Amino acid sequence: MSQTPYQGGQGNYPPPGGPGNNYPPQNQPPGGYGAPMDRGMVTTGFDFSGYSIVRYLGVVRGLTVRSRSVLGNIGAGFQSLVGGKITIYVELCEHAREEAFNLMMQHASQIGANAVVGMRYDANEVADGITEVLAYGTAVIIQPDKR
Repeated sequence: MSQTPYQGGQGNYPPPGGPGNNYPPQNQPPGGYGAPMDRGMVTTGFDFSGYSIVRYLGVVRGLTVRSRSVLGNIGAGFQSLVGGKITIYVELCEHAREEAFNLMMQHASQIGANAVVGMRYDANEVADGITEVLAYGTAVIIQPDKR
């Protein structure tokens, strides 16, 4: 059975197992596939205190590519002459990370995850003044520990 490949941010990630997946109800994500994921269920660690990972779904990612406008670069140039924090670039970086994070969460949700472990960011300059920001981690299904 082949699954539809990722198609450039179009959001068409099939549920694990493909159409008519036959996973038992206890391994289905709360709210079903595509249900919005709680931002608090993303961690840089590899587990959640009080929860057990019942299923690993694989790597998920969110990728964005950003550049600052010519006017923005001129403004940042003036700020760098004075020294200190370059707010124009801080804003750009914050927006890029937020967008990549949200895309990663969307990807995780679409494949049925209710949490992401081992989350990381990576950034690279693609061309002069153009930067890619990648957020990635491992999508999982977790459930509260039985006490």
